[in-house]
Amino acid sequence: MRMRKKNNLNERVLSCADYLIRKIFHTGEKPEQDFIDYIKIFGNSNPVQLEIGCGKGSFINETAKNNKNINFIAVEKSENVIISAMERTAYEGVSNIRYIIGRAEYLDLVLPPCSIEQIHLYFSCPFPKSRYAKHRLTHEGFMKIYRKLLSQGGKINFKTDNSEFFEFSLKSFSENGFRLQNVTHDLHGSNCLSGYRDSYKSIPKGDIITEYEKNFIEKGLKIYYLEAFLK
Repeated sequence: MRMRKKNNLNERVLSCADYLIRKIFHTGEKPEQDFIDYIKIFGNSNPVQLEIGCGKGSFINETAKNNKNINFIAVEKSENVIISAMERTAYEGVSNIRYIIGRAEYLDLVLPPCSIEQIHLYFSCPFPKSRYAKHRLTHEGFMKIYRKLLSQGGKINFKTDNSEFFEFSLKSFSENGFRLQNVTHDLHGSNCLSGYRDSYKSIPKGDIITEYEKNFIEKGLKIYYLEAFLK
């Protein structure tokens, strides 16, 4: 079901222009290579982390507020979705987040090589039909992009509620130059990350949950998790 376009969407995006650094829409042709200058955008040389598919922005906003010495770039292909995240950032005055509206397959044309410390992939579409496998964010085509973007020893944090997508991703990470760590088929029933939150006793401390994840936890569904380190 197609999401209904939010009221005054263009005006709302413009009102958050200070937080928007690039639009890279799919037009059938690759955009020109034009790398972002982090120091110009953030005003510092702090490490940079990337979330692909930020949704309404609960993870990126909470994480950025708790890690002010890190810069964050959040990517979402839908203006209709990302506007909620951008407006929250603007309202709360979170200074270390910037947004890109566009598709992940073009990120290596706008983000400098070897410049990302961590990539966060949380609850992206599993594209369950095999003929759409190339659209999965852990497909080998995207792995090539991640290897370009990650700094030495950089890592990818991956979560999903889909077991088949998780098994596909395990194989893809292993075959595409990543070393796996903290692999679990039940994140909130395991102790792979130390400590627990007070609000959700089963949620590891420091692990900000997304909108989807909160819903899954309340339904008693398992969350699959891994960390993939660039070799």
